[in-house]
Amino acid sequence: MRISAAASADLDWHVSRTCDSGQCVRVARVGQTVLIGNTATPEGPFSEFTLDEWRHFLAGTKQGDFDGVAQAGRLRRGG
Repeated sequence: MRISAAASADLDWHVSRTCDSGQCVRVARVGQTVLIGNTATPEGPFSEFTLDEWRHFLAGTKQGDFDGVAQAGRLRRGG
């Protein structure tokens, strides 16, 4: 799926309430696809995920599966 910069401006993007740096992850839904982009580059690129992939990711974040990613020295390899 190709999303133009103009089209991406019309999407309902969601950004964390804790984002205050201007370089944050943003998320939007287009049909059965979830797009992930960066607020610093609104024209893209975007990563695309199915709703199922997104639901699994959210469940993993709520369970703490990715907590070590942002902490130096605590990255655990998973598969």
